[in-house]
Amino acid sequence: MTATASTDVQQDAQQDTPADPAGTGRLDSIELAGFGYRQELRRSMGRYASFAAGFSFISVLTTVFQFFAFGFSFGGAAFFWTWPVVLAGQLLVAACFAELAARYPLSGAVYQWSTRLSTPVFGWFAGWIMVIGQMVVVAAAALALQVVLPAIWSGFQLVGGDPSPASASGAANAALLAVVLLVLTTAVNLLDNRVMSAVNRIGVTAEIIGAVLIVVLLFTHADRGPGVTLHTGGQGGAIGALLVGSFTAAYVLIGFDSAGELSEETRAPRRTAPRTILLALASAGVLGGLLLLGGVLAAPSLTDGRLGTEGLSYVLTSTLGDGVGRALLVDVVVAIAVATLAIQTSGSRMLFSMARDGVLPASGPLAKVSPRTGMPTGPALVVGGAAAALCLLNLASPDAFLAIGTTCIAMLYLAYVMVTGPMLLRRLRGTYRTPGPALDEAGEPLFSLGRWGLPVNVLAVLYGAVMTVNLAWPRGPVYDPAGGHWYFQWFTVLFLAVTVGAGALWLVVRARRGSTLTR
Repeated sequence: MTATASTDVQQDAQQDTPADPAGTGRLDSIELAGFGYRQELRRSMGRYASFAAGFSFISVLTTVFQFFAFGFSFGGAAFFWTWPVVLAGQLLVAACFAELAARYPLSGAVYQWSTRLSTPVFGWFAGWIMVIGQMVVVAAAALALQVVLPAIWSGFQLVGGDPSPASASGAANAALLAVVLLVLTTAVNLLDNRVMSAVNRIGVTAEIIGAVLIVVLLFTHADRGPGVTLHTGGQGGAIGALLVGSFTAAYVLIGFDSAGELSEETRAPRRTAPRTILLALASAGVLGGLLLLGGVLAAPSLTDGRLGTEGLSYVLTSTLGDGVGRALLVDVVVAIAVATLAIQTSGSRMLFSMARDGVLPASGPLAKVSPRTGMPTGPALVVGGAAAALCLLNLASPDAFLAIGTTCIAMLYLAYVMVTGPMLLRRLRGTYRTPGPALDEAGEPLFSLGRWGLPVNVLAVLYGAVMTVNLAWPRGPVYDPAGGHWYFQWFTVLFLAVTVGAGALWLVVRARRGSTLTR
């Protein structure tokens, strides 16, 4: 690992770094050099762009529309209550991440944080699992187009006649639409990051406006009161149904760390990233919860089976009318496209961060930044290509849609625990120190949890571990409802095992070549 100076050296070199209230980026580059890296990515993102990076990864319209039907089919109307529980747990994780973002403003956030909190090998596995998970998330986000495009116009159903993602024709069509979208997002990721950031900001603004409008319309067209959310009415027992129903919230409320992922492209990152991480998650959490509740209250029926198969698209077109409903669905399409772009960007930065440390196969090409665009071209192509290949699994079976979605969530949750876990051990051992300056770029104290750090960290680890097991548990009725595809039932476990095995094999090959991981 061609890495960075030690923490003590960083602290000595950076402790007296003056504030940069203007946010020019010059001092940010000096601090980056203290970590052993050159400023190669263009530092052009402001506060709103940083917020947009986290919010667009979460993308409440994309993910709520994508997984609403699944959550309702298992948990009934009561699956709404899994939302505040998951949001509270993720806010604990985000608070830990915000503290780290202020202290380590580096691309490849999870990889960088885990490496510095634990050992180079453990941190490498955290980054490896995270970047593979991000590739799967890109694929899952792109597949969401199938949930809305055919509902806008039947002509978007290019294969067969059944648009349901659970049908063979719907799954095949989802793969085709996803690949087209990935070609477009990859092209944008090869342009100047100012173009990428502008597309992201515009898309997030449209998504927020659209989400607020949908919430207002759903609540003004409610057919029942909130008391209906006290009844499960889904599949199986109440506890098991709600555990599965929590997948919706778990899938939506991830990716808030993207604001930290783009720290090297953000002005005044020590001040900006911690705040935008928390703001992106909190705002998405509130909007998403209202969307879920509004959908349940405004649905024409909770018992005709359509809400558990067609989800919110059915509610919008049936309750608000085809014209208004389809217009709002167009906004959802924009949200899906921007979410796919943001997730691909985040994955590209993780790949770039690991490659410049020389710890990946083909690190040389992957670590190159185009002098013309200021963008890492190789990682964008790899993430886009890998996501497209994963989308093609949908051609094999409709069950691949859910397998891909839950796999990416479980992998990101595991990677998050591989940060909060070592962070907790450091706190318990009394070795959790603050590297670098004590003040942010505006001369204010760095974001800190203070005396709440230990209890928040403990709860974040417990929550993350429980949710990782919940997501990866091989439930037959969930992952292989039709039966006969044992590999889909065990897809998440198998995919994670293959990911870890491939990573271990690569480290063995490196060791035999005489190359070891060092901080």
